[in-house]
Amino acid sequence: MSRMINKDTRICMSLAARPTNFGTRFHNYLYEALELDYLYKAFTTQDLAAAIAGIRALGIRGCGVSMPFKQACIPLIDELAPSAAVIHSVNTIVNNDGYLTGYNTDYIAIEKLLQKYDVAPQLTFALQGSGGMASAVACALKNHGFHHGYIIARDDESGKALAAAHGYQHHHTMEGVTADVLINATPLGMAGGPEAETLAFSSTAIAAAQVVFDVVALPEHTPLIRSAREQNKKVISGAEVFAIQAVEQFSLYTGVRPSDEHFRQAAAWARQV
Repeated sequence: MSRMINKDTRICMSLAARPTNFGTRFHNYLYEALELDYLYKAFTTQDLAAAIAGIRALGIRGCGVSMPFKQACIPLIDELAPSAAVIHSVNTIVNNDGYLTGYNTDYIAIEKLLQKYDVAPQLTFALQGSGGMASAVACALKNHGFHHGYIIARDDESGKALAAAHGYQHHHTMEGVTADVLINATPLGMAGGPEAETLAFSSTAIAAAQVVFDVVALPEHTPLIRSAREQNKKVISGAEVFAIQAVEQFSLYTGVRPSDEHFRQAAAWARQV
């Protein structure tokens, strides 16, 4: 018999500018498989302060935070875990009796994928973006041992700040930049947005690279991922990032860590969006 929602069901949620079904399917699949009395629902908002206040007031157990709220939510919560404080970006909020703590599980996902795909730190990278996700990526790159890299950001202020924080160079565009590893941490190529068909890096830049990493989770095959595969590059997808960080969120919310098999099943189910 399917789970029945009741007065004791604990609610988790997500906040994003463009909500998707990935997290909803991932978390609810695991709640069902592990017989946990939880429910997950995706939301967007035009009033972030009110949304965070609602999490506190209604006893929402946990909230996944996506672009563009990862840094904007920080003044609205009570404490930052070390992972979020160093990166200054929150992608997970945990509510303990009205006390809201911010975490960053994006960093964990990036770090694991750099190791899984054996991305050599001797390579030069170009990271496009300077927001919360880009901050998590830059921190993971630094801790992985990357010494040579470029932060490509149209926002010069945040781009320069992110580059300076980790000892990298800032460029306004890719003009004059060649890199072995290309990483997109912007909404370019994201489904449902005005730039859904935009290629995050030029075909020339992709041709010169060895590894292409797109943190955009939906669609799974973004224009950047498709182009990189056509050129036979090593590819890391945003769907992989999303699944790994989501299981870390799941554990923070429930205190339960799914088995590897449950994780694979939930990730596969979530991709059938």
